[in-house]
Amino acid sequence: MWSKRRQSVILAIVVVVLFVTSALLYFGYFAPGQRRNDAPRLARGQEVYQTYCASCHGNDLAGQENWRQRGADGLLPAPPHDETGHTWHHPDQQLFQITKFGTAALVGGDYKSAMGGFADRLSDEDIDAAIDFIKSRWPDPIRRRQEEVTTRAGQAQ
Repeated sequence: MWSKRRQSVILAIVVVVLFVTSALLYFGYFAPGQRRNDAPRLARGQEVYQTYCASCHGNDLAGQENWRQRGADGLLPAPPHDETGHTWHHPDQQLFQITKFGTAALVGGDYKSAMGGFADRLSDEDIDAAIDFIKSRWPDPIRRRQEEVTTRAGQAQ
């Protein structure tokens, strides 16, 4: 059994942690979408997307035709990143990892994908900005559903 003093100390720690967390949430430090919609960030994200992503995923985020069916090479075509695709089904951290390390690195095993990683060409900030640009193009209901997916995965936005 714990002593009264130990219980009081633990309770005090819990109260302080809850207070600090509440304050951080109130002031936006953990708020979903923090800095995600500011114009310079989205402009950078659009630039990164157009330079590194649009050639496969389309200028309009529509992806390649028949993206759900493997081609003769055994690879899946690039999926759309708009609301018709499955990008929004994934939490933020997974989107980041796929972009940085490539799909095969994330899935593992013998999985083959044309989507290689961009770790050697893009900074983490550039990857985040590109993802934020993609997300900014989704309708509000899709954006909210993706935020829920991220939250359920235990990740901050």
